[in-house]
Amino acid sequence: MTKLDKLIQELCPDGVKYLPIPELFITRNGYTPSKANSEFWENGTIPWFRMEDIRENGRILTTATQYVSEKAVKGKLFPADSIIIATSATIGEHALIKVPSLANQRFTYLTLKDEFKDCVDMMFVFYYCFRLDEYCKSHLNQGNFASVDMKQFAAFKFPVPPLPVQREIVRILDNFTELTEGLNRELAAELTARKKQYAYYRDKLLHNDATTVYKRLGDFCDLLSGFPFDSSKFKEDGIRLMRGMNIKRGYLDFTEENNRYWESTDGVEKYLLNDQDIVISMDGSLVGSSYGMVSKKDLPLLLVQRVTRIRTNQANIRYVYHYIASGRFTEYVHKKKTAGAIPHISLKDISNFEVPLPSLEIQKRLVEVLDNFDALCTDLNIGLPAEIEARKKQYEFYRDQLLTFAAQGETILTDRQTDRQTDRQTSIVP
Repeated sequence: MTKLDKLIQELCPDGVKYLPIPELFITRNGYTPSKANSEFWENGTIPWFRMEDIRENGRILTTATQYVSEKAVKGKLFPADSIIIATSATIGEHALIKVPSLANQRFTYLTLKDEFKDCVDMMFVFYYCFRLDEYCKSHLNQGNFASVDMKQFAAFKFPVPPLPVQREIVRILDNFTELTEGLNRELAAELTARKKQYAYYRDKLLHNDATTVYKRLGDFCDLLSGFPFDSSKFKEDGIRLMRGMNIKRGYLDFTEENNRYWESTDGVEKYLLNDQDIVISMDGSLVGSSYGMVSKKDLPLLLVQRVTRIRTNQANIRYVYHYIASGRFTEYVHKKKTAGAIPHISLKDISNFEVPLPSLEIQKRLVEVLDNFDALCTDLNIGLPAEIEARKKQYEFYRDQLLTFAAQGETILTDRQTDRQTDRQTSIVP
């Protein structure tokens, strides 16, 4: 029998009570101080949390990426050791805030009521909020803007087992979290190492012959900059638009949140993209590193301004793409880009970029080798993240089991289940 089993049998053999959110917590919505009032934002000392903080710094937060002044505070600050949970826009994300703070209007704060502070561990609440995240995603208001039905939100109940049981669950989950995160770091490091290895061999292959003639892209390629589509006329369906934000480092991102559409191709047929067109983002912090190749599954696509399309029948387009991806193009852009708040490169600058052009036969052989390397890296890109995702699901299963309390006091996990899950996790750590 595990320590947790013993605690449950000793302290709550007949089950635990469940309390709805309003009974257990003080709830308040976050807000955004007026951007028009500079006094709210100058010399800020109060952390103001947004979704970006969770994405960049994790789910237990002590510092924010933005701060506001005391003049921006309406009433009182939200107390330390409060939970923020996204109840609109990107729903189903939460964090434990360890300092007095504010957050934007996307979040609802859960602050433990004083009468429960001696019997509820906020780390236990933090872990149980993963269940609240999923609950929120399935209890939404009907409308164009995603938001949680707050009446349903208030009906969600938290179990309140005895404090020693809460703390033992937190201890187990903390240890399991550390193991899982350690494995994720190792897998991510392996993926990074393989990508660097691929980049090294790619560069050696593409820059190996000093006698090869170099030509400007504009001399053997057709380059086109996109059309200035009016964003106020974007549609929810139609012809998908190829915008700069769809272009990442070596791939195209057409997740739903990035997609915008145009009603038809009438009058803009010139800007339709083809299979194997190279596209390059012309501005932004990653200019020079944002490039990709269109595939048939992406079509139809219309080219938007500040994106360049490259097309050629005088060279192997895959060879041109591999050379752009080799790092030489990024180095070139960093020398040519504007130095303003939003770095930019012109179509003329892209046109003047020089590419070594061996014979078509040599280009073909190089492409075969590089495509094979690329396929190996793609396998790693699929395999290692899939391994990480499998461990994440295993962790979530274990967490869910630990946080499941039966109304009549059944044991949360049997000894065999606990041992089996622990063995699975530790066996994958070198």
